[in-house]
Amino acid sequence: MALFCDPVLAERIERAEVARVAGGARRRGTDSFVLPIGRGVAAYAEAGSPLNKVVGVGFGGVPAQAEWDAIERAYGERGTDVAVELAHLGDAETMEQLTARGYRLAGFENVLGRKVPETAPSVAPSGVEVRRSPDDEFELWLDVVAGAALYRDAGPSHEEFANDVITRAVRDLAGIDGVVRYLAFFDGVPAGGASASYADGIAALTGAATLPTYRRRGIQSALLARRLADAVATGCDIATVTTAPATKSQQNAQQLGFELLYVRAALQKSTSDSQAGVLNT
Repeated sequence: MALFCDPVLAERIERAEVARVAGGARRRGTDSFVLPIGRGVAAYAEAGSPLNKVVGVGFGGVPAQAEWDAIERAYGERGTDVAVELAHLGDAETMEQLTARGYRLAGFENVLGRKVPETAPSVAPSGVEVRRSPDDEFELWLDVVAGAALYRDAGPSHEEFANDVITRAVRDLAGIDGVVRYLAFFDGVPAGGASASYADGIAALTGAATLPTYRRRGIQSALLARRLADAVATGCDIATVTTAPATKSQQNAQQLGFELLYVRAALQKSTSDSQAGVLNT
């Protein structure tokens, strides 16, 4: 059955993203911050981190201009531009507000979802095994997932990050309470991995990556299927996955019944422009 996504469901999914980004940023260090804005957060982990962004805004009213002023100052003090991920199903007034403040469109990402089936789909490519990865295997899991993440899926991207920063972000996100890690093996050799969180009825399927040598062998589909099975077991009703547009990851998800629910627009603003605006007022 098709899944219809209205602003209520979109906000529910965005709350899960807020928890994930905030949890990862808080683990990084003393210079990190997580600041509330509207029903979302502005997060900063370290210089050049993919966790440096504003998420979850656009629901429940438009943030005050003073809130944006404070957020932009906080990023500017750390020499970091402001990145905002804004769901297109949120309040249109927030997009208008950000445009008026000088934010520009940098790219998009797709949020796909499906209802959790009563019985998870069976995907068992030849030679592929997926299992939960225990705590004593964390460093192996990190090596596989962070190493695979360095080789992006083909498709448009507005983001580039240093290898060591990606590794630390993957480590921090995987260490959040409630996150479950998975390893995929091909003929007994670690080939890929992923993570997921199961909370408030949302199975957020995150962090999937396959080492280049083992791509196009069904690893991603097997990881998706295993996490869907756990979503069934944990009583979740919705499963979500986020991908870059027009990628193999999106195709794999759609083949397992995921549909495009909404798009996040990635908006950016230079903090040097923000500081100039403050000085000129």
